[in-house]
Order: sequence, then C-alpha cells, then structure tokens
Amino acid sequence: MRINKRKKGQPSIRNRLLSAAAIWLLAITLTAGYLVPSFIKSYLIDQEKTQLYLYLDQITALVDIDAHGRVYLDGRLSNPRFNSPYSGLYWSLQLNNQHLRSRSLWDTTISGNNEEGFEGPNKQSLIVVKRKFLLPDSDYPVELSVAVNQDRLLKTLQQLTRGLWLILTIMAIGILTLTTLQVSWSLWPLRKLRRNLKLVREGHSTELTGLYPVEIQPVIDDLNALLFHYQELLLRARNHSGNLSHALKTPIAILNNEVALLDEPTKAKLVPALQQLQQHIDYHLGRARMAGAVNILAAKTAVSSRVDAISLAMDKVYANRELILVNELDSSVMVAVESSDLDEMIGNLIENSYKWANSLIRVYQESSQSGQITLVIEDDGIGIAEEKCKQVLNRGVRLDESTPGTGLGLNIVNELAHSYRGDLILSKSQRGGLKASLTLPVPRN
Repeated sequence: MRINKRKKGQPSIRNRLLSAAAIWLLAITLTAGYLVPSFIKSYLIDQEKTQLYLYLDQITALVDIDAHGRVYLDGRLSNPRFNSPYSGLYWSLQLNNQHLRSRSLWDTTISGNNEEGFEGPNKQSLIVVKRKFLLPDSDYPVELSVAVNQDRLLKTLQQLTRGLWLILTIMAIGILTLTTLQVSWSLWPLRKLRRNLKLVREGHSTELTGLYPVEIQPVIDDLNALLFHYQELLLRARNHSGNLSHALKTPIAILNNEVALLDEPTKAKLVPALQQLQQHIDYHLGRARMAGAVNILAAKTAVSSRVDAISLAMDKVYANRELILVNELDSSVMVAVESSDLDEMIGNLIENSYKWANSLIRVYQESSQSGQITLVIEDDGIGIAEEKCKQVLNRGVRLDESTPGTGLGLNIVNELAHSYRGDLILSKSQRGGLKASLTLPVPRN
C-alpha cells in the first residue's frame, strides 16, 4: 500500500520559507525595476534643463531692439547646433507680433504645452524651458523658449531599462537559488531527525542519535526521554504479566484439581467458568507480553493472508453451516498492526459473521486516506438494529443469550482498534446482515 509522504494541503516549512523569500524578492525586483528608471529619467531631464537654462541666459543676453523697434540677436550663439536644420536644439522668440527662431527650426515652430508635451520638427518630442522678460524701450514682454530633442534621451533610457531588468532578473534568480540552498542546508537537521525516527519506528534503534543544533537538541533530549520511558513501561508491563502468570498458575491448578473431585452436577457448573477464566487470563497476559515487544513500532502485517488462514479454520469449525467467505482483499494490502492483534480483531469479526450469516460473507477494502485503511466484513444474516450497533461494542453485552459466547469479542476488537488509533463501526449491510468497518493504520514509507 503506497502512502503519500505529505497530506494534501499540509503546510511545509521549506515551502513557506521559499514562498516568503520569492514574494519579497519579487516585490523588491519590481519596485527597483520601475523606480530606478524613473529616478534616472528625472535626473537626465534635470541635467538637460540645466543646460537649456544656460542657453536661455545666453540668448537673453544677446536679445536687443533696433531703432525701428525690431527685435534681433546681437551676436552668435556658442553651440553650432542652433544653426543646423533639425539638429535637435532649438530656440524661439516672440515680441508682440514679431517672431524669431533658430535656423535649426527651419520653417517649423515649437508647439504644445506642459500638460500634453512639446513637439518640434519631424514630430520630435522636446524638453522646453521658457522665460519672459522686458527690454529697454519696449512695452511688451519678450517670450523666449529653448528646446532640445529628448528622443535620444528616451532611447538611451530604454536601453538602460532593458539592461537593468536583465541584471535584476539574474540577481533575483541567483538570490532565490542561494536562498533555496540556504533553506535546504538549514532544514538538514530535520531531515536527519526524520531518518533517525524512521530507524526507531522500524526497530533498528531505540533512541535518536547524533549531534543537532542547539535549537533542536532540547526536543531530541525530550524525545529520547519519552522513548526510554515508553520502553521502560513496556518492559515493566511484560515483567508484571510474567509474574502475574506465574502467580495465577498455582491457584488455578489447585481449583481444577479440587473441582475434579466434586460430583458431576457441581463439576458441570464450575468447569466452564474455570475454563473461561483460564482463557481470559491467557489472552490478556498474551496481550501484555506482546505489548512489550521491542519492534512494536515496526509492526506490519498482510491482511489478505491472515483472512485466508482464519477463514480456513472457521470452515472447519462451522462446516455444518456451508458458508462461503469471499476474500476480495489484494495480497499487497498491509496494516501497521501486530499479527496476533490483527488475528484477534479479524478473527472475532469473521467468527461473528460465521455465527449469524445465512450463506455469504464478504471481506473487502474501502477507500483509504490519511494513512489509514478501512477493512469491511459483512454478511447476509439477520444483522443488528441500528440503535443497538453502538451498544454491542460495550464490554459483556450480548443481544442473544442463546448463542455461546462471553460478549467480549466486539468490545475487544473495538479496544484493540482504538489502541492503534483506528476505529470500529457497525452498521446495516446492503445484504441485510451486519457490516463491520474496521479502520486501521497502514505502514508508513
């Protein structure tokens, strides 16, 4: 039976750490990818405007008015780009109805506004600075604009942004890889602990060994103390069961000898009681001895073969009933239960079906989940009323006093199932008889 190592939806420390690292790394990468180009763009535009203001000061110093009231530049500008058509560096001047512009503008103008942006020759995107000032002997202000083409700046920024995103992506992948290695290395002691627990569970070791980090070592010490206490209790239980067995043998032997000397009517009354007493003592002492087994954590039993063995024995005991038991279990079905305990549980349920079935008994498996499997034994007998299905699991309860028995069988099965963290549920079978659903743990990989 294959068991998943981790339940669906169960949290993982490793996945949590890696998810958290991936989230903050993604947030930092995206923030840097958008903010850094924005800062660089602002810086480059500010640098361009600083240069444009220098040109603005230079042109302002050269603007003059002649005797006829016409505005002109008294001198040449230092940058030859103002004289090269469509060079990307422009100026424009307006005084009342007079317009002057740089040769670089040729026959075009600077259009647009601060909200929608400015446009120059050949639809160039411009960065523009403006100034208004008054000249001597002029009643109207001079409006001066100096502009530079920002397309080249934006192209440079675009290339820089692509390079930045490439660097950020490589850096994020590298950091995430290193974080994965760091998390795996940090969680290595837990994997070591898991391996040691597996050795304990399989009976190869009795304690957790090795050196662990100071954060985990107290847990290891407590687990070792718990394992030692558990083993001591089991050993004590086994010793007590042996002592009790020896202590009871002599009194029971004396009672048997004394009863043998009684008359037949009295003997007939006492012998069955003594036999039942001997059976119960042997059973419970056997359970106590079994509980002290060293490899109890590594218990593993194939169910199908045990069902076949029990049914073979029951066919002989109940040969006169001509019953058929159909074992539908796969041979690979395993349960994490001691063989003798499984025989006790399955044997009681199958024997109960042999007592009450009319012709057919089915043993099959229902869907398993969460490390458990449900075995079903059902028959076509008279069954048990729904309201009494829980009642019969109590100790000593018998619904039919005419049938031989002690009323302990189903109760023992229920207690054994609970001792393995399993469960026993009785219900009405579709065939009319009793359906016993026995849930037991499966071996862990």
